[in-house]
Amino acid sequence: MWRAVGPRTRFGSYFERPSVSPFVGRYEEKKLLEEIFERCARDSSTHLVTLVGEPGAGKSRLVEELRAFTEERSGLVRWRQGRCLPYGEGITFWALGEILKAHAGIYDSDSPESAAEKLEATLPDVEEKPWLRARLLPLVGLDSGQPAAQDESFTAWRRMLEHIAADGPAVAVIEDLHWADPALVEFLAYLAESADGVPLLMLCTTRPEFFDRNGAWAAAGSRVQTMRLAPLFENETARLIQELMDGLASEPLQRLILERAGGNPLYAEELVRLVGERALADDPRVLPDTLHSLIAARLDLLTPAQKSVLQDAAVIGHVFWAGALRQMGDRGENEVDVALQELLRKELIRSSERSSMEHDAEYSFWHVLVRDVAYGQIPRADRAHGHRAAAKWIEHKANRRIEDVAEVLAHHYLQALDLARATRNLEQAAELAPQARRFLALAGERALGLDTPAGRSPARTRTRTDPRTGSRTAETPHALGRCRLPGGAKSRGRPGTRRGAP
Repeated sequence: MWRAVGPRTRFGSYFERPSVSPFVGRYEEKKLLEEIFERCARDSSTHLVTLVGEPGAGKSRLVEELRAFTEERSGLVRWRQGRCLPYGEGITFWALGEILKAHAGIYDSDSPESAAEKLEATLPDVEEKPWLRARLLPLVGLDSGQPAAQDESFTAWRRMLEHIAADGPAVAVIEDLHWADPALVEFLAYLAESADGVPLLMLCTTRPEFFDRNGAWAAAGSRVQTMRLAPLFENETARLIQELMDGLASEPLQRLILERAGGNPLYAEELVRLVGERALADDPRVLPDTLHSLIAARLDLLTPAQKSVLQDAAVIGHVFWAGALRQMGDRGENEVDVALQELLRKELIRSSERSSMEHDAEYSFWHVLVRDVAYGQIPRADRAHGHRAAAKWIEHKANRRIEDVAEVLAHHYLQALDLARATRNLEQAAELAPQARRFLALAGERALGLDTPAGRSPARTRTRTDPRTGSRTAETPHALGRCRLPGGAKSRGRPGTRRGAP
């Protein structure tokens, strides 16, 4: 007899995003997604679908619509979701780690013993269970003590995904594939070709620039589809605007919004929200020209307390936690809760039904562009302080599984270090450098454990021994230059290089 105690979810799977906006213009794509899912379920087959579109084109909304469809369908459907991060190569398989931790119910704040116990409980009871365990442990930030070749890791990860779908249809979502490293892209292509006999839908979202680097990505076939989301037609955008405004704006103002939106549903929604928050005249000069300036105009309407909370959240990243906001700004619990409730009401952030940090409420930005704009408004000196404070909180929560978030911590400390140097705060820079070195080295160790090119590339990281002192130095292309590792520790791999926006 089993008793349900709660849903096993982590990032992306169950963020509360009420569909207040009408679903417009993507009916064919929605129907095709549903048909592909039903084909997976009927034939016990694996399919790979990639949703491609500019920011705000509606990729996340289509994912949301498919999830709603699977919930209304009879029978249990397992839904797992992971995201690619916009920095770091030692964190290559972060999305897979999120999916595995979601399936096992592992919190990022769990102890190593608890994480290992939860993973053990989810492993299939097969003869090669020890072999499988050893190749899954690094994905949840635990050292298996058995370095594996990439082909063996790929096989083990495929087996685990097949196990998730063994008892019924499953959907595994990989968000923001344009930030993925080549190794993850290689694994997904391998999965599409080799997984079979289970009802599994792999659903990826990405921006068009992904194909600039991956032109041969998953060639079309019976089990591989790519859906490109073009701008909405004018009549579709007009309908969206009319339903959102519900007669609250004049026809000339609706036409202005229609012209500015350019078929981008997010742009249309943000314009309507701005009109609802400010009294705007039928004058094109009062409507922002770009999506970024539009979001900036909405953020300017926040109170200082709300904006401060939102900016601290932006420093943490797309996903953030109430506890971090309290510590970073030395705020009281009620102060943070009130600000977050108002940001939720304004549809700038959304909440999660279940956090990846135990006993700590988790949130995410409504759209990554909101996070980018909020971050861009922070003075450089304040960003340095924020990244350092965020790193301290994450380091404390990760406890003894620090290697699982080593690349995230390296990112925060490196950002803080770069910003301290840019503002000529040399004392702060001197304090940050040892922490940056430490987590760069840990990230390199983790990358090597996953057998990624980031952990093995001698062209990007070299370890030099000083003949006079015997100390070892990791040489990286980062601004840290030549980094002496703490305690003369040996660096076995490239500690990590940031990529893209923070």
